[in-house]
Amino acid sequence: MCSHLCPLFLSCNAGEVPPENGDIQATHTHYSSMHTKTYSTSKDETCFSFRKLWAFTGPGFLMSIAYLDPGNIESDLQSGAKAGFKLLWVLLGATIIGLLLQRLAARLGVVTGMHLAEVCNRQYPTVPRIILWLMVELAIIGSDMQEVIGCAIAFNLLSVGRIPLWAGVLITIFDTFVFLFLDKYGLRRLEAFFGFLITIMALTFGYEYVTVKPDQGQLLKGMFLPYCEGCGPVQLEQAVGIVGAVIMPHNIYLHSALVKSRQVDRTKPREVKEANKYYFIESTIALFVSFLINVFVVAVFAEGFYGRTNLDVHNVCNHSGSPHTHLFPQDNNTLQVDIYKGGVVLGCFFGPVALYIWAVGILAAGQSSTMTGTYSGQFVMEGFLNLRWSRFARVLLTRSVAIVPTLLVAVFQDVQHLTGMNDFLNVLQSMQLPFALIPILTFTSLPSLMSEFTNGLFWKIGGGIVILVVCAINMYFVVVYVTGLNSVWLYVLAALLSVAYLCFVGYLVSGDLAAHFQRALGLPSLQGRRGGVAGQPTTLFLML
Repeated sequence: MCSHLCPLFLSCNAGEVPPENGDIQATHTHYSSMHTKTYSTSKDETCFSFRKLWAFTGPGFLMSIAYLDPGNIESDLQSGAKAGFKLLWVLLGATIIGLLLQRLAARLGVVTGMHLAEVCNRQYPTVPRIILWLMVELAIIGSDMQEVIGCAIAFNLLSVGRIPLWAGVLITIFDTFVFLFLDKYGLRRLEAFFGFLITIMALTFGYEYVTVKPDQGQLLKGMFLPYCEGCGPVQLEQAVGIVGAVIMPHNIYLHSALVKSRQVDRTKPREVKEANKYYFIESTIALFVSFLINVFVVAVFAEGFYGRTNLDVHNVCNHSGSPHTHLFPQDNNTLQVDIYKGGVVLGCFFGPVALYIWAVGILAAGQSSTMTGTYSGQFVMEGFLNLRWSRFARVLLTRSVAIVPTLLVAVFQDVQHLTGMNDFLNVLQSMQLPFALIPILTFTSLPSLMSEFTNGLFWKIGGGIVILVVCAINMYFVVVYVTGLNSVWLYVLAALLSVAYLCFVGYLVSGDLAAHFQRALGLPSLQGRRGGVAGQPTTLFLML
């Protein structure tokens, strides 16, 4: 028995006693400078310690916020409204795949001491490295636009329309200063604030869940039975959208950097293994919490609004005295909802309190995702370009690029067009997924980088299948989206971009295969552009 731990929460090998110096020592620092917190580890990594889990807790919850951004929330409510509970198994599967990918990202950061963008900088030639950077930046800007849209809609709902959408967009300029203010007060305080925002989302969306009282039997059936009875193209498109909304490319880059905030002695495989274990446990807990929140949203709209028509909702809103009755035409078409209409419908059916609580949850989702997007942008820029900007400059750049198109739509169009941008942005981010999945699978499979922690055969085959599925989903998503635009010129442009996209993906995949064949055939490694990690040679596998 390990005497320094509570016996009720301990798992040790029989007869093994850890040393007395197994305590954790921490020095709080800032993410902005990426200084680290130092821990001394027990000699017996098989012992489970809640103290150590707490010490490693933080990066996983910051990462999990990307699974709760306004784009995910809109995807959830549309899934419930269009397919009921039938697509919950897709959400569960996408979250599990996301967890496995986050595991690879964390392992890369822990084992190499570098995050994914830094490894890309060392391994890829200049041109593909710049293209990768641009693709990831597009994903970050797209995510930030969704956060701006979500916050603007939340302000509009909370003010009962007194704050117009364009004013809500402008307000999001100033909320970034809140983040810059908090960033100066230390790592643990910042992590606590993120935890507070996640708690707000859990309470607000949980309140909606309890109010609506979904059918638990149908919920469990939809979650664990991988079948969609009576589903058509609409539901299939929504299933694809769930995958694109849940698994976000820049989040993989972010997580590989956040784990560097805890210092690990990489000369001791035992410590590296222990860090990997606790990061995986923390990530599992964090994504389980985010999954529950997403389930709350899906279940609310599945129970309350699946199969309803515009006329049904119009009559209820008219009877309740809602000022938003005009949003729902008097026809028998199936109800179409977004994060704005979703709040309105909840207010009509369950009272104004439900609307305001919904808006608070959306605001918390937007605010928290803004901060993680800023971190991602800074790590990506520093890693790919060796360009160090101040946090203020990075926030200003990302938010400025995101606000301009969003503000134009908010000023010259209506809320339907503003929320409709989320569909395009989900497509955009889904298209960027291979540019995170291929590098993370490639680098975590290289013995020259990962040593004894390299991926096994299961991970290599499983990762390859995931990449193929994601690319197939992306092509389907693009075809569906573009064909709905009814423009020949857009068809031609989309075809040209698709060819270029597939060529670059093929280039990255060929480099991945070359690296594995080189290892399998026992060929000598080529020296990388910038040398190796911790004195090891790197393998330059992209010589095409």
